[in-house]
Amino acid sequence: MVTKVAAGVLGAWLVLLLGKWAGEEMYHAELHGEPSYSIEVASDEPEEEVEEVPFEELMAAADIDDGAKVFRKCSACHKVEPGANGAGPYLHGVVGRDIATADGFSYSGALSEKDGEWDVAALNGFLEKPSDWAPGTSMGFSGLNKPEDRANVIAYLDSLDD
Repeated sequence: MVTKVAAGVLGAWLVLLLGKWAGEEMYHAELHGEPSYSIEVASDEPEEEVEEVPFEELMAAADIDDGAKVFRKCSACHKVEPGANGAGPYLHGVVGRDIATADGFSYSGALSEKDGEWDVAALNGFLEKPSDWAPGTSMGFSGLNKPEDRANVIAYLDSLDD
């Protein structure tokens, strides 16, 4: 009986050692060269300042076709046909339209309380981060980080109405 218990313990220990040895051979960092990715951490060196291009210049250089490509992210909830509301309001003619006035769509209180119209500045702020521009909005989209993408989408939306 003692022999069987000792053999079981020593056998399990041997399997563990062989598994450890095989794992070290397969995943030994020095043998594989450079890591395939690195995680950036904060450094003590000051970051280089990137010159920010004014949004008006981005709008002047905006590409409608690129905006249509970026708009695919929005098309799950928004339609571009007049009066065709989805989970979000239709966006045909949105540039220049008063905020929260799409026919047949029930807006959240956050947008219903906003005054003004969807001009370039308002659309830029909203598309950058909807929850910051209209706190309490029911729009779950996190926003478009790249200003070029926002300018392209606004140019695309502006091209929809004649």
